[in-house]
Amino acid sequence: MPEPPAWRYQKIIKPMFDMPSTHRILKGGQVLTCVDDEIIENGFVEIEDGKIKTVGSASDLGETTAEVIDCTGKTIMPGMMNSHAHLAWDGVHDLARQSMDDAPEISAYKSAGNMLKSLRAGVTLVRDLGMNTSNLFAKQAVAQGIFPGPRLLVCGEAIIQTGGHTYWCCREASGADEMRRAVREQVKGGADLIKIMGCHDLLEFTDEELEAVIDETHRNGLPITAHATFNDCIHRMAEFGVDVIEHGGSMTDETIQLLLDKKIPIVTTFAPLVMQSQAELARQYNIPEWKIEERQKAVANRGRYEGIVKAAKAGVPIAFGTDAGSPVVGHDVVAPELKFMVELGAKKDNYDALRCATVVAAHVSNLQDSLGTLEAGKEADIIVMDGDPIADLDALETVEMAFIAGKKMIGIG
Repeated sequence: MPEPPAWRYQKIIKPMFDMPSTHRILKGGQVLTCVDDEIIENGFVEIEDGKIKTVGSASDLGETTAEVIDCTGKTIMPGMMNSHAHLAWDGVHDLARQSMDDAPEISAYKSAGNMLKSLRAGVTLVRDLGMNTSNLFAKQAVAQGIFPGPRLLVCGEAIIQTGGHTYWCCREASGADEMRRAVREQVKGGADLIKIMGCHDLLEFTDEELEAVIDETHRNGLPITAHATFNDCIHRMAEFGVDVIEHGGSMTDETIQLLLDKKIPIVTTFAPLVMQSQAELARQYNIPEWKIEERQKAVANRGRYEGIVKAAKAGVPIAFGTDAGSPVVGHDVVAPELKFMVELGAKKDNYDALRCATVVAAHVSNLQDSLGTLEAGKEADIIVMDGDPIADLDALETVEMAFIAGKKMIGIG
């Protein structure tokens, strides 16, 4: 692995936010383990030393000295993971102007606020795909106990060709050597992954640049993910060897087969379309009428999503992402994305949708051995909500408790 960032060498005497991981039992209600379609009615989850000790039926519980939290009438499930978010964007202001005008201090405040919003929405891991370098410092703040937040996987600055897509918030580079330098800068800053912008309306990067940025990422032991929104770009990114496709789009059968052969997942981001198509809501965010109309047409045009639906049905893993921070997409917007995936047929039912935000997301980030399901031995990243998301995904709006490694990040009492 690469040399750790400089802040990793700092000695932490005591975290500012030092929440204990208490021996607890969440008892009653239904437990969604996210292992296949498993549901334990009137179940329990025991947490000890930050990990899940036992999962089972409440009737099997004996005497205990643990703190027991009554979850009768509620749902217990793994914490959700937003695999495509931008903590330094607020969902309110213009993306380009935020990126160019926000002082680093404002980006830090926005990131902090959005971490809290994520936790309150039941998101216990955020995969931040860049806006500036603020995500590197958000990672440090959480890791050092300076601010309470979800687990973070960050890319630093996304890497683009000079003048490429969203050049106003990314690390521009030209030529193979400069691509390698850009990767090394993110690695030095503590990035967990590298993101590139593979296209906008046209393909970006020369073959030499693309080969260099992917090779340098893998040489440093990190995964690389690519913004790719139409068939030629998706195919090219997969062919050259990226590990994940962001957004997705139209795809031929050949491209779908390539993704299957290389075991490359797609992180979809329908939320901007869905949220901006709601005229009354969009107008509150000053979305222009032409954009609202464009979004409404896009949502109604189901042929637009045929490639993603075919890929999902063929077995390409489809994970949950919202592009949080995009206009009208706050970091607490969860249910609209999942509901649209089910509506399209990219997910077969509500439980399948929940798995794409838990166990599938864990696989995308290679964390499946420690996160994503409620099983003994895994990290105790757990949420509790008042309602049943299997019956209605809007129950995700009623998250009452969130635990990370057994620490109560939000909760009653």
